[in-house]
Amino acid sequence: MKKSTFFINHAWLMFLGAWTLFAAQVSAQTTAQDSAQVLPFDTLNASDFRLQEIVVSAPVMQVTNSKQEMKHTDLNRHNAGQNLPYLLSVTPSLVTTSDDGLGVGYTYFHIRGTDQTRINMTINEVPLNDAESQAVFWVNLTDMASGVNSLQVQRGIGTSANGGSSFGASVNLRTLDASVPESVHPGPVRAELDFNGGMYNTFREMVKADVYLGDRLEKKGAWHIGARFSKVNSDGFIERAKSDLLSYQGEIGWQNTRTAVTLTAFGGKERTYMAWYGVDFATAWGIGGANRRYNPAGEYIDKNGNTAYYDNQTDNYQQHHVHLHIGHRFNPHWTLSATAHYTYGTGYYEMMMTDWTTYEADNITQKGLRNHFYGGILTSKYVHEKVDVQFGLALNQYRGLQYGNIDTTCTARSFMPYYEGFGVKTDGNVYAKANWRVLHRGHEKLSLYGDLQYRMVDYRIWGDNEETSALDAPVAIDKHNTWHFFNPKAGLTYDNHGHRLSATFAMAHREPTRNNFVTSDGTSDPKAERLYDYELGYSYASAGVLKSGYALPWTIGLNLYFMDYDDQLIATGDVSSVGYLITANVKDSYRTGAEFQFGVDWTRWFSWKGNLTWSRNKWKDGSQWRTISFSPDWTAGNVFSFHHAGFNADLQTLVVSNQYLGNNEKTDAMLKAYTVTNLMMAYTLPFHKLPNAKNIPDITLKCQVNNLFNTKYVNNGGTDGTYVWYFPQAGINVHAGFVVQW
Repeated sequence: MKKSTFFINHAWLMFLGAWTLFAAQVSAQTTAQDSAQVLPFDTLNASDFRLQEIVVSAPVMQVTNSKQEMKHTDLNRHNAGQNLPYLLSVTPSLVTTSDDGLGVGYTYFHIRGTDQTRINMTINEVPLNDAESQAVFWVNLTDMASGVNSLQVQRGIGTSANGGSSFGASVNLRTLDASVPESVHPGPVRAELDFNGGMYNTFREMVKADVYLGDRLEKKGAWHIGARFSKVNSDGFIERAKSDLLSYQGEIGWQNTRTAVTLTAFGGKERTYMAWYGVDFATAWGIGGANRRYNPAGEYIDKNGNTAYYDNQTDNYQQHHVHLHIGHRFNPHWTLSATAHYTYGTGYYEMMMTDWTTYEADNITQKGLRNHFYGGILTSKYVHEKVDVQFGLALNQYRGLQYGNIDTTCTARSFMPYYEGFGVKTDGNVYAKANWRVLHRGHEKLSLYGDLQYRMVDYRIWGDNEETSALDAPVAIDKHNTWHFFNPKAGLTYDNHGHRLSATFAMAHREPTRNNFVTSDGTSDPKAERLYDYELGYSYASAGVLKSGYALPWTIGLNLYFMDYDDQLIATGDVSSVGYLITANVKDSYRTGAEFQFGVDWTRWFSWKGNLTWSRNKWKDGSQWRTISFSPDWTAGNVFSFHHAGFNADLQTLVVSNQYLGNNEKTDAMLKAYTVTNLMMAYTLPFHKLPNAKNIPDITLKCQVNNLFNTKYVNNGGTDGTYVWYFPQAGINVHAGFVVQW
């Protein structure tokens, strides 16, 4: 397509102009007369210190049964150093995978059969997905859960958001705010120390502190300064799958009764030994005494004919984020917030290219990247008794370099460049959405929801194709595309005495990734995808039945979905040279299913919750419908929770049915169904009963037993049509530690 030159050259000017004009219009609004149904800004609690909690405290969203929310405490109940996807394991329709077999190194997840590149992820409404690959690499943000105040998983398309389109789900994170947890003694300074260690030399250390100064109700306002540092190390279940990870997070904020300003910085650095090759079937299952932990990465034959391993077969990357949030409440109804953000990432992986026969014939290669991502976001909200309205616009740009170096001497480490590739991507969107409370009387409520978004993406890549072999001459690539997407959404919600019925329709588009272009067969470019998402949900929340003075609350929910795709890019099962799943367009495909959830508090000390998903995921191959790879027909999660006198325990079971690794339904390229049970326990020492308890920190002891019944299982793999590989996971492994809070 033709290049949108005017838009590219003048986008920032247009953005600033729209910002100024819109702010002026909002500030000119007269103070609304009727504020009886709206919480005034001055009456907000101290827990609303943070900008995002003040200015964006009432997001206008469709309410469906396909949404899960988790608070900081819930996320960290089971945090023993695994990356964020493993902490979401009991989310309906979600399946986690891991290269190292423990969930500490590279980890991924699918929702409704779609991988992370199709899941829109934001943090404080800023895009988290990499602009080119559209993936999120949690290994770069280890222990992110320790710095997250809340997390929301919306299955399906969901509401308009910044960044890439939501093609399977959206995950929205908010960083830790200034509210004081119930288990921590309130005061101007709070601190926490968290440590745990376990099998395979897995260790996690985390320390954080928060300082509060002033009073936000006074003219001078209040200040909050917070910081967190985390370190995670592990040898991994897979041999040499070592992880050396660190992350940090800092925040400084000021707030008075109308305005809040917050500067947030976070990031991380990782060094992991490669574990993404997988092993054959016999090795994965330990058939004939095979070593399930075997890792072929870096293996070669030395000069004496012995098997050896290259020490520096590692991935090295770091990523740093800075966000500036500014918000202002003009009156009880109108708020305006603006965000500027910048992300810098750089790193490489190094590997030995071997012919498995002689050391002298090998070469050492490095493939790396360096990128910058920056932009601005503007949001305004109007909240009233009958209607909530939100307007937003955003403009982001990505600039990236892909490069490769080679050392043919293998010992001198004298690297010479052999390719360079470039990418520039500009992504802008504008949207308006509203929630109209048509009926609001007693227990009966009816709301209508509408959302309109226009999104423009301009993307060019040029230079050398990074899929070029280091032993061949570089292959040039030059692609330039501009896409214009219109994404409407609508829905309704009806509530009456605990019953909720919801129905939504949404349409979304998604542009191809860089990987789609560089791995295409050259006959045609990959196409943009389109999705029509239909959702129908019902839920019921009981007020409880009195029994011996105790109310027995329970909930139940059922969500039906049908996701109809045009030109969906589905995984072939093969992977690129840099570890991405290779995908290809198929004209017709769909994903449909039913998601069932329930929860009940049987007693004051015992609760039970669970979920079950049945789905069909098909693509049309000529006249025949085939199952899409990495899409299980059944997933389930079950949690028994015990809590009494400072003791908490969760018994968690996950079930995943068979999955095909390719799209031809070959049973010799399939992941077997598996069931895994984990046990988490924690006990808070009863120091609160002692005299002067306010001067004594809270100490919690914890223990986690993963794969309690030592199940032998595999949760990921791939195939190139002839060879099939698998990623075996660890058997029973135990981790223990403590948390100290002041």
